[in-house]
Amino acid sequence: MAGPRLIAFGAALAGVGAFVYRYRRDLKEAQDRLDAVEREVISTPFGAVEYAARGVGEPLLVSHGIFEGCAGALLSVRDLMPGRRVIAPSRFGYLGSDLPPAATPADQADAFVSVLDHLGLERTVVVGISAGATAALQLALRHPARVERLVIISGNLPGSTTAVAQPKWARFLNRDLPIWTLKVLNRRLLAHLAGVPGDFRPSAEDDRFVSEFIDGLFPIASKVRGIDFDAFLSNPDVNDYPLEQLTVPTLLIHASDDPLVRYEAAVEAAERIPDSTLVTLESGGHLGLGQSARIRREVDSFTSPVGEGGAEGHPSTSARKGVLL
Repeated sequence: MAGPRLIAFGAALAGVGAFVYRYRRDLKEAQDRLDAVEREVISTPFGAVEYAARGVGEPLLVSHGIFEGCAGALLSVRDLMPGRRVIAPSRFGYLGSDLPPAATPADQADAFVSVLDHLGLERTVVVGISAGATAALQLALRHPARVERLVIISGNLPGSTTAVAQPKWARFLNRDLPIWTLKVLNRRLLAHLAGVPGDFRPSAEDDRFVSEFIDGLFPIASKVRGIDFDAFLSNPDVNDYPLEQLTVPTLLIHASDDPLVRYEAAVEAAERIPDSTLVTLESGGHLGLGQSARIRREVDSFTSPVGEGGAEGHPSTSARKGVLL
């Protein structure tokens, strides 16, 4: 009897060893990918703020989503906004950016201004993605003169399903080991939790992007403070924002099949923001899968200089609100 038990014990031990090896290997690869992104850290009244920049052209500041950081921001807009100088700060508590004591999304907006000042930029287009919409909205509300145009993609908005504080136990799950284990055991479920509709049939290109997106969630340990800030404070803070006071032309892009962030919240936000257009994507979920070309056209039209087929020609600048399907 001792023989079979010993074999079973040895097999279990080998399995645990393989699990630990793979976990450490994957996290090292994730760290290597992150280290390959050129980043700069500046000193601000809110402590250290890290940012990455890529490309040339008209500037565009991206406020990234939860679990991301500056590298995730670059990935999120890689196929959507070519021909731009993309500036991607890591928000409070993410990667090399400090989380100030008693920080607020309003502070985050002011920290974005510090980055613009450092780069000598008076105005820029601002893009808020998912949880990053909160800080992007604050930037437009607090510093409208610094925001040329505002684009919100799959945004955390007042009344969104994400605009609530997560339960306290979530802080134990939003960590490397639990998320990595889910990635290994049920990648499809993790993709759904990231916003891929359950009935969505992705193309090979979509699959590659989802894999990049999921791999880009790691390493989580260096983002934990920012993730908790988003989950427990920043996301619900958006519910109190006076969207009616926004003076910046605003483009909202949202998929009607987004399983993560309620589409109706985007409709309601578009009704409240004076100079706004809502672009409805009929599919693609939270990540806008299969919709890169459409999003790129809409953003180009909305943000292009006057006289180049954009800006004044876009419905968002008309007196009447637009809803584009």
